Amino acid sequence: MSVPVTDDPVVFGTRVSIPLPPQGGFTAEDLDRIPDLPPHTELIDGSLVLVSPQQRFHMFVLKLLEQRLDAQIPQELRTYREMTVRIGERQRPEPDLMLVRAEERKALHNTWVEPHVVELVVEVVSPESEVRDIERKPQIYAEAGIPHFWLVEEESEGEPVVHTYELDPLNKVYANLRSHRGRLGVTAPCALDIDLTRIRRYY
Repeated sequence: MSVPVTDDPVVFGTRVSIPLPPQGGFTAEDLDRIPDLPPHTELIDGSLVLVSPQQRFHMFVLKLLEQRLDAQIPQELRTYREMTVRIGERQRPEPDLMLVRAEERKALHNTWVEPHVVELVVEVVSPESEVRDIERKPQIYAEAGIPHFWLVEEESEGEPVVHTYELDPLNKVYANLRSHRGRLGVTAPCALDIDLTRIRRYY
């Protein structure tokens, strides 16, 4: 694919060529066609979103949740980390974590998943992505019909709080169920019991 680029801007200390958006914005297919995009580039409303280096809190929360989800989820679910969801032509966000229903083997080499197989998306709030994590991305996930959404924030020094939401399928919005501190216990999308204080062992 041949696309016009800017004049080698500096991104995260490295010079990279960033494509100029075509009329109407980029499409979901473009993420796989544009060469040398920085890792974990997302597509939000037809625009490329570059992800900043993650902080230690972000990394440790993902490590804890991924390990505990893998240990507790039923056989028909899989834990996916940092893979995009293709939601129409202009949206391809990358949640921090997902619970995905087991897919057919023919999809093994895809670089994205379809929203209809996603049961849960998890976003850990970062300073640079706060508005996207709290406002825009939940809207996109809800409009796509993804049943469950978790938002993780750092409430005090190194202590996570997990806000769990469930989709109102009629209005396509998320309703807050509960905010979990110390321990995360839910029955949907499956039974899970996660000791959030275990994150302290990583510090």
